[in-house]
Amino acid sequence: MKEFTYIDLFCGIGGFHQAMKELGGKCVYACDIDADCRKTYERNYGIRPDGDITVVKEEDIPHHNVLCGGFPCQAFSKAGKRLGFADETKGTLFFDILRIMNYHKPEYALLENVRNLASHDHGNTWKVIHDSLVNAGYNVLDEPVIFSPHYIGIPQHRERVFIMCVRKDIGDLPPFYFNQERIPPCRIEDILLSDSEIPDLDRYRLKPQQIEWIDNWNEFLQGIRCDKLPGFPVWADSLCAVEDNPMAGQWNQLPGWMKTFIKKNSELWENNKEFIDAWLEKAKKNPLFFGAKAKLEWQAGETKHPDVWQHIMQIRPSGLRVKPGTYFPALVAITQTSIVGKRKRFLTPRECARLQSFPDSFMYDDKNSQAYKQFGNSINVALVKLFAQYMFGDRDVQEKYSFKAQFGKASEPTLFPDMP
Repeated sequence: MKEFTYIDLFCGIGGFHQAMKELGGKCVYACDIDADCRKTYERNYGIRPDGDITVVKEEDIPHHNVLCGGFPCQAFSKAGKRLGFADETKGTLFFDILRIMNYHKPEYALLENVRNLASHDHGNTWKVIHDSLVNAGYNVLDEPVIFSPHYIGIPQHRERVFIMCVRKDIGDLPPFYFNQERIPPCRIEDILLSDSEIPDLDRYRLKPQQIEWIDNWNEFLQGIRCDKLPGFPVWADSLCAVEDNPMAGQWNQLPGWMKTFIKKNSELWENNKEFIDAWLEKAKKNPLFFGAKAKLEWQAGETKHPDVWQHIMQIRPSGLRVKPGTYFPALVAITQTSIVGKRKRFLTPRECARLQSFPDSFMYDDKNSQAYKQFGNSINVALVKLFAQYMFGDRDVQEKYSFKAQFGKASEPTLFPDMP
């Protein structure tokens, strides 16, 4: 596949385009429902994408060798309604891919979706997708491939499902293997700009009140006495006796999981009354200490006397979430992005671009809110390139992800070996 044509369905800002171009491909058609994404796409690639694919006739799409599509995930994502194919507006967009494939019969197709696609509806959604592609004439792996940028050393934990399709007359698609014990080390410094490289640095720096607010939570983590750091959400309002909890009056109406967390917070308070009461008095003086900012989710492992400034932080509806300082959590389609603890600032759009493996020459949206959203919705360029090479039959890549290379054995062991 030294030279080939491809179409870029649900193209976003061109994650597929970047990878396919690097592999020698020429884009002959693109589409996306988002007008701002279409502007960014045209600005970078000189191609004006169509809008709604559902109103585009398959015969009006140019012939192509490869179909690319990161079809919308709302119907399959845990963050959405999880209605799958019953979702009339999103779940059926897979069938627009299918009708185009049935009409044009491209040699290859590479599709991507959220991790939850693999288990949605007890596996029935994946079965419908798999069987539909096989019936259309393509070799597809029996199980969905779940892969993340941090599996190849890019410091972002972003598991996604990749679906490789090879037309049956072109060739086979060997099984894809990855050994979870061989994940390479990640360094967030690999994608960070130096502060001197950021012309509008003050725009991303934490404000003094934000630093004070995080310092308060840092003091909490370093001062509490417990066998291990709380794995449950810490809610400031629940750091008291259960009967004094603001939710006590409606206890019988609370769901079980909430009761459990309230009780755990109360137990933590019981074991640290003097310290926590003094800490709360101080913390409440910060005007930011309310709502979600009065909650904490420690997800950075067991560390004695931890320093949150050595980690990655996110301001979530569930609280201040602290992750290990080794790689970033998945970029999401919201303006509020990760805080780099060591730099006491937010990630910049350029650093988000790097997390998605876009080159520094890529021109993102002039509005930061749109840039963050678009990178959060995009696909990682390096992973597209990897799976395209595997699908196209690159021997080196296929060998690297063979069972022997990953596990050091010639073949998988038989699950039920023949009895003597």
